[in-house]
Amino acid sequence: MRSHALAIGLSAFAYAAARRHADDPRFAFGTWKIEILGGYTSAILLLGVAALMLVGSVERIITPQAIHYREALAIAAIGLVVNVVCALILGRAQEHHGHGNAQHHAGGHGHHHHDLNLRSAYLHVLADAATSLLSIAALIGGLYYGWSWLDPVMGIVGAVLVASWARKLLLETGKVLLDREMDHPVVAEIREAVETGAADAATRIADLHVWRVGKASYACALSLVTHDPNLTAQRVRQQLAVHEEVVHVTVEIHQCDMEHAAAP
Repeated sequence: MRSHALAIGLSAFAYAAARRHADDPRFAFGTWKIEILGGYTSAILLLGVAALMLVGSVERIITPQAIHYREALAIAAIGLVVNVVCALILGRAQEHHGHGNAQHHAGGHGHHHHDLNLRSAYLHVLADAATSLLSIAALIGGLYYGWSWLDPVMGIVGAVLVASWARKLLLETGKVLLDREMDHPVVAEIREAVETGAADAATRIADLHVWRVGKASYACALSLVTHDPNLTAQRVRQQLAVHEEVVHVTVEIHQCDMEHAAAP
């Protein structure tokens, strides 16, 4: 429950810090990544929780300890109720945010985007709920069937489950922090919009960089090689205007003869 409180507190702190520094000009694309950093830190904490669960479970296998089953069941049940309530609240908040993004991109080419800071808090309480449920199952087995070994085994199962969720959250937040999103569908859509919308079939993208600058907002910088003398940066921006996710575009155009434009 301490990790539960810490995770929610960390998420709240990230939101507060992002709002407090929202007008700070030193942040070139705003303070949204403070929230992502909060989610990344929360994922690391989840890995720490999983490691502690694993170590504690192995210790109980090597050195079994007496368990007060009825008292432990009562505490686990209270913990499960608290975590389920919190998970429902945070889950609804995620759904509300997801519907907001869907409405924002209605009629366009929008993609689903998670609030990774909110998701990190949700995964924490979900992990706590899952471990509480596993604990209850283990305690019932020990109380009624004498399976005292079930408690540490369930602890190991819970540790693996929490670690897998933490790993996924680390990957999701880490790729945003490192701008590793060139495999996102919006990149292919930018390529298609520019190359198929060009009047000259030989126009090609020589260099393209796309990175996220908001929950559902992307910036891109691209260099074009073309034989079309009428191709301008403004025309390229108009071609990309249908993609509401692309909020900032930098265009560089290199004019050349047909032979060079068609070269690979």
